[in-house]
Amino acid sequence: MKISAKAEYACVAMVELATRFGTGQPVQIKAIAEAHNISQRFLVQILLQLKGAGMVASSRGMSGGYQLARTPDAISLADVVYCIDRAPEAAAFTGLHPSPITQSLRELWKEVTSVEQQLLEKTSLSDLAERSRNNEAYYYQI
Repeated sequence: MKISAKAEYACVAMVELATRFGTGQPVQIKAIAEAHNISQRFLVQILLQLKGAGMVASSRGMSGGYQLARTPDAISLADVVYCIDRAPEAAAFTGLHPSPITQSLRELWKEVTSVEQQLLEKTSLSDLAERSRNNEAYYYQI
């Protein structure tokens, strides 16, 4: 599966917001950008796109920023990825003549795409936030 850098940054930002969900404090773009080495300008564009899809809410002012518009368990990874990148299509053969072999491979590619989509749909931001908390115990930086 190919996911664009923009979609990956969107996922990182959304999981970051999910880890801070419930604090009542919006997260500033600068904090997300610095923590994950993402351009602030690019992150603004991404968050505006996610806001347009109703996944994040923003607030202005000194203590302004972004927060999830829904609970982390109500937003799937598919919601985020497909907001930024359109849903993937199964690989297609170009220039190959139809045959039992190419038909079999096309069917397999459709199955692979379907399984990927199902995994993205069943994985919530809450699931990823929990994974990141578990990984923090193993992450050491010197």
